[in-house]
Amino acid sequence: MKHDFLVEIGTEELPPKSLLTLSTAFTDGVVAGLTAAGLRHGKVESFAAPRRLAVLVRRLDDVQAAQAVKRKGPPVSAAFGADGSPSRAATAFAESCGTTIDALARISEAKGEFLYYTGIKEGAPTRSLLHGIVSESLQKLPIAKRMRWGSGSAEFVRPVHWVVMLFGDEIIPGRLFDIEAGRHTRGHRFMAPKAISLKTPASYEKRLATAGKVIASFATRREKIRAGVAALADEHGLTAVMSAALLDEVTGLVEWPAPVAGRFEERFLELPAEVLIATLQDHQRYFPVREPGGELSSLFITVANIESRAVNEIRAGNERVVRPRLADAAFFFESDRKRSLASRCDDLKKVTFQAELGSYFQKSERIKALSLLIAAATKADQQQCGRAAQLAKTDLLTGLVGEFPELQGTMGSYYARLDGEAADVASAISEHYLPRFAGDQLPVSQVGTVLALADKLDTICGIFSIGQKPSGTRDPFGLRRAALGFLRIVLENHLELDLPALIHSAVELNLHDAVTLKAPDKVALAASDVAVDVYDYILERLRGHVLESNDVTIEMFDAVLDRRPRSLLDFVARLHALREFLTQADAPALASANKRIANILRKNPEPLSTMRADLFVQDEERELGERLRVLIPTVSDKLGARAYTTALKELAQLRPAVDAFFDKVMVMHEDAAIRANRLALLATLRELFLGVADLSRLPG
Repeated sequence: MKHDFLVEIGTEELPPKSLLTLSTAFTDGVVAGLTAAGLRHGKVESFAAPRRLAVLVRRLDDVQAAQAVKRKGPPVSAAFGADGSPSRAATAFAESCGTTIDALARISEAKGEFLYYTGIKEGAPTRSLLHGIVSESLQKLPIAKRMRWGSGSAEFVRPVHWVVMLFGDEIIPGRLFDIEAGRHTRGHRFMAPKAISLKTPASYEKRLATAGKVIASFATRREKIRAGVAALADEHGLTAVMSAALLDEVTGLVEWPAPVAGRFEERFLELPAEVLIATLQDHQRYFPVREPGGELSSLFITVANIESRAVNEIRAGNERVVRPRLADAAFFFESDRKRSLASRCDDLKKVTFQAELGSYFQKSERIKALSLLIAAATKADQQQCGRAAQLAKTDLLTGLVGEFPELQGTMGSYYARLDGEAADVASAISEHYLPRFAGDQLPVSQVGTVLALADKLDTICGIFSIGQKPSGTRDPFGLRRAALGFLRIVLENHLELDLPALIHSAVELNLHDAVTLKAPDKVALAASDVAVDVYDYILERLRGHVLESNDVTIEMFDAVLDRRPRSLLDFVARLHALREFLTQADAPALASANKRIANILRKNPEPLSTMRADLFVQDEERELGERLRVLIPTVSDKLGARAYTTALKELAQLRPAVDAFFDKVMVMHEDAAIRANRLALLATLRELFLGVADLSRLPG
């Protein structure tokens, strides 16, 4: 027998930005619990609305399948006495298996003979398992901070008011959050506030929509909002601006969406478009609208959570709410314009970046110093890079950014243009925050690219310099994001930078400021030690980036990392060459040979001399030595030119000579001179391969 199963948790309004995450986690938890219990089922549907999380499981087994049970018991020697009578160990084992000693089997293993039980465990009724499965999945939800309500001890993300648990047409008894489960759900808070009885789980979605005025499906509700907003904008010959994040948030705010268009005063269109969008979208959860030419319109679209005849009143109310927000933005914009960005530089001394690293003025000075180094390496305009670094953080002091923090950089770019700064300097102020998240765009201008690298590297090195590097999931300064952004900018722009040198400079700058501020002793670290930690941290982020996007193994990455290339481009070039080399037939044997050579050299305490042809005794070592002598100039040139693929192809030709050497030649010869010469021969061979990667770290 199979039945549908429904669980619904009815709450106060859930956090809209977390709703989809909570719903997915709840569904995954229920499915995982059913799977662990061995309960087969059909399609699983998730439902998430502002006041509910629900999961509907189709065609769920009525009972667990019977399970084969196999248990190993005590040794026979301990199970029976000298007279053959069973010991307490034997009787206890039989009792725990629900059988008699005579029914137990015996098995022989290397360690002796043991009692053994085989049997069939009848499956439990599904009804007896569902409450526990649901309870466990709710406990595992990713809730940062749970709250309590009333006089009870129950905790959840929001107060819970009702619980539905139906298996077929039967209620699954039990309490969750101090509430007895039942079959009554509730509809829209205003349009259908009365309790709604559910006869079966299958009727849930339709019953809520018709009797409760609630679209329970998140995806269905989201599409209805998208289509409704788009259609309303189209009625006016315009196009709505709909970001995925805003669509998700609005979907988490309404149960019965009803798009309504409103307007703000035309004079506000003189504000930068980003200011209008931030006000409408981020603060009011309205959808901005664009004219056919792409410029913003004074029209906006909001999504009401009620079907109302008084649409004009809803429109007027939203227009009344947005007007003072836009008026505040206009006031701040005009006030900010009374001072240039350059005049705010000294004021940065009053704003702390980090207590042990000083003010934003000090950070700007560090960014400037790093920008000049990076500009010199990338042939960017040093004067413009220095100017952009000085101004990059000044918009943090403006009123508009204080009101709308998400506009940092954007407003600095606007104000810089209005101040008459160079176009690249103005662009760089905005671009130096890029990329803000995974997949975000990179800086376009050369000055912006330099500034973004300098800012990210300064932050990483600064936090490492005061001993606060990320641990576990804790990363309050966003160093992981900064490191990944740094990597993307360097690799996607093919920038040739001496990474260890840059890191060392950044660390020294930060340690100087930290010591000047008389920071705690923990900042008195050796610059070289901190620089090594930062290099390793950035390369660990590269590891994740490369392993996700390329056919590269962990061993391949470590083989290149062992050489600690100074350039990220050099690192990637070595990695690509190694990946191609390992597709060749000779690669496994040469990797094994490198591993063998590394072990021999590691165990040898004697200093190695230069390889000498006159000390070769056997033809095999003479052949390998001659092949090496011929290849060294060619391979060295290829390595110097980073033609690593070609270099490895040349070295692959040594495979027959290497095999013959290890087959016929005893490295540890009794004659000290011959032994040292053979070790020198192997060291020379290994050094050539190390010019690309440490092949001894590869499996083989």
